[in-house]
Amino acid sequence: MAKDKIIFVLGGGGARGALQVGALRALCEADICPDVVVGTSIGALNAAFLGLHGFTAEAIDTLAAAWRDAASADLLPANYLWLTVRTLFGRGGGHMENRILPFLDSHGIVPDLCFGDLGGVPVRLVAADLNRSEERVYGADPAGRVLDGVLASAALPPWIHPLAQHDHLLLDGGFVSNVPIEAALAELPSSLIVLDISDSRSSFGIESPGFGGWFDKLGNTVMQRQLDLELALAAARKVPVRHLRLQFAHVVAIWDFEHTEELMAAGYALAKAEIADWKPQRRFLMRRRLTRE
Repeated sequence: MAKDKIIFVLGGGGARGALQVGALRALCEADICPDVVVGTSIGALNAAFLGLHGFTAEAIDTLAAAWRDAASADLLPANYLWLTVRTLFGRGGGHMENRILPFLDSHGIVPDLCFGDLGGVPVRLVAADLNRSEERVYGADPAGRVLDGVLASAALPPWIHPLAQHDHLLLDGGFVSNVPIEAALAELPSSLIVLDISDSRSSFGIESPGFGGWFDKLGNTVMQRQLDLELALAAARKVPVRHLRLQFAHVVAIWDFEHTEELMAAGYALAKAEIADWKPQRRFLMRRRLTRE
């Protein structure tokens, strides 16, 4: 009999990724563990940390500490309109080298770290390939660099330019799959647990009837359509999906890391409440873990 395979799917959403940290803690406390973690954008960064450190209470503590560091590092400056203008004139994108690379390096995502070196959970990181008009998934090749996958998956303009890697031109994975269910299905799971941090109220925190406001709504519409189609694909393949919609009480813009502690607490409470309704499945998952150990 084939072994049951549980995959965690971590969606994109910038600073709202702190919600996933809390949810992961609740899942860990419930002894619900992933066999693979698939992430897009900030979800790819969270996935990479689980790949590096594993899925334990101590690993979640390490991830939470990294998020607290991110909150003070100003990784995504709020002056995105000015950055957009600079990008249009070919002068943006340096922010990545100045802040994001040192941040990743200080937390173990170093240039020579390969997926085959990871001792934690196997991970897959999703980026958009502009040259091929498709998604590109990192992690299956043990010789592939983790840093390449993280940077490609999180290359979100105007903060980070598209990345040229060989004959690929790579952009934030959210442009092709903000909640990467399709990539997770390629791993032949028995079930999926989806940590969705998208917020239909706003992504950029724009409350305006002008260009910025409707562009924000357009982005949310595209991402929701992606999600609907990928959920339908999972249903067609008869793969059960536990879909956790992790939404904070008020809108948090993707660059706003000031609410990190509140978001982690909210993600924990939301996931804990959901897990309480999974009791029959939870008992099965715990038995499966004890059998494997």
